[in-house]
Amino acid sequence: MLFPMNEEYIGGIVKLWNKELGDSFPMRAALFKQNSLDDVNVLKNGSLVALNQSGEVIGFVIVKIWSEEIGIELNKEIGWIQALLVDSNYRNRGIGSTLLERAEKELVSKQIKIIRIGSDPWHYFPGIPSHCDEAMSWFEKKGYKNDGKEYDLVCQYNEARIDPVPQFVHVTFGLLKIEEKIPFLSFMNRCFPGRWEYEAISYFERGGTGREFVILKRENELIGFCRINDDDSPFIAQNVYWSPAFETPLGGIGPLGIDPEERKKGYGIAIVEAGIAYLRKRNIHQIIIDWTGLVDFYGKLGYEVRTTYLKYSKRMGGSDR
Repeated sequence: MLFPMNEEYIGGIVKLWNKELGDSFPMRAALFKQNSLDDVNVLKNGSLVALNQSGEVIGFVIVKIWSEEIGIELNKEIGWIQALLVDSNYRNRGIGSTLLERAEKELVSKQIKIIRIGSDPWHYFPGIPSHCDEAMSWFEKKGYKNDGKEYDLVCQYNEARIDPVPQFVHVTFGLLKIEEKIPFLSFMNRCFPGRWEYEAISYFERGGTGREFVILKRENELIGFCRINDDDSPFIAQNVYWSPAFETPLGGIGPLGIDPEERKKGYGIAIVEAGIAYLRKRNIHQIIIDWTGLVDFYGKLGYEVRTTYLKYSKRMGGSDR
């Protein structure tokens, strides 16, 4: 039996998620509500739960299309399946296929041409975790094709280690102040329009005060940024989604970027080091860099792969890419 997704099913969905994925990706009710119910991009008609005869959640699918009205445009021909999960005790009964068919039908009705697995606004994953072999094989049989890989990286720091903020002549690193919000958003619009700008706007809309952004300035001009997150951030940020899986407080770094006119001066690696320094001052000893392909770049700072994701997408209408 399929029913529209709504808040009354959160408890059952979280229980199912943690039964199947909780060892590596422990779900919290607050995180699910934030990313799968409160996000305005959720396509409600395509987001469904499957219940057994006892009314227990045995499967669900969350579907999204770009629906924000904040002056930022992402590709409206792309839709996302944020998550599709069926209880392992109920698989091979057509439940997942039915959920996917309903989801795809709704996406196509909204003129979606390409469906991606994960990587949605307020996503959980940038693709399918590589240890989920059954899921990858299942989606491939449904016509989805692999588009490459992304990674989550992790570094464990010695508690006694001191990580200083880098020092450069003519430029300074510091935490963003709330009074710098407007010039910061102007910088994001000029240098990083699109998803990163959207995430910055959303940060302030959800109560951000600036402590989650390290900025790089030349005199009074912004030339770079690095997002840092921890459990005291105003909402659950992407690189600390799975902090309950860690025994000590977790920090996160990313995204980050340098003004194109200021690159190749060593500022990129330096702003990561600055982000690390500020997190370490908050007694963070484990840091995640999520959704990146720059394994070698961050490896210079001691980061290693925690999770590999395989990106999958499907072009609707029967044509191949």
